[in-house]
Amino acid sequence: MSLFWLLVSLVAHAGPPVQIVVGGATVVAEIAETRAERAMGLMGRAALATDHGMLFVYPDSAPRSFWMKNTPLPLSIAFLDATGRVVHMADMKPMSTEKVESVHPAMYALEMERGWFVAHQVQVGQRVAGLPSSAGE
Repeated sequence: MSLFWLLVSLVAHAGPPVQIVVGGATVVAEIAETRAERAMGLMGRAALATDHGMLFVYPDSAPRSFWMKNTPLPLSIAFLDATGRVVHMADMKPMSTEKVESVHPAMYALEMERGWFVAHQVQVGQRVAGLPSSAGE
């Protein structure tokens, strides 16, 4: 890891992880709730532990868009509304600047290793339990 990425990760380190329940499975999710944490996301990560991911928390519901610039790890994303209901899911391409849109307003986004949602039979419309309250920006 370059010195630049080390410094960025120290400044934008995600908050302590929380346990949430997704499709009947318990997930340990790092929280990204500040602008800096959300901008950094999982950049530079080559792997995630089993059933670990990153939960992006926003102060409001709005259309969201993600990309995978500087992220070599293949990921899937689930966008969630303010009630924790999955409103859209998509696979993302490593190192891509192609935008992945939420399609519907979302207050949360959960990134997991690619294929995790399919493997755990997560469907649009399901609710995620244990979500933290929205970010206070």
